[in-house]
Amino acid sequence: MIAIIKTGGKQYIVQPGDKLRVEKLEQKQGENVTFSEVLLIENDKKVEIGTPTIKKAEVTAKVLNHGKEEKVIVFKYKPKKRYSRKIGHRQPFTEIEITEIKS
Repeated sequence: MIAIIKTGGKQYIVQPGDKLRVEKLEQKQGENVTFSEVLLIENDKKVEIGTPTIKKAEVTAKVLNHGKEEKVIVFKYKPKKRYSRKIGHRQPFTEIEITEIKS
């Protein structure tokens, strides 16, 4: 069984047992989270497509941990103007494991 869910402004293809990193969620480590924005479900070569989402469909996941991605350097420079700016950014994430897909 495969599903496409939407969270944090992005779409992910998931199936039970998958581990993935999504934008930071408010749930604590060890808690369950339910995604109700399911865009597509494939079950035994039978595809159900939402308009835009499938009603009564849910994907349940367990929060494994929270963290930050590696640092990305943002460097701005304008020649001949004595302007340069260097900053870094670390995007927070939540690692989840998909446990169940309900249709």
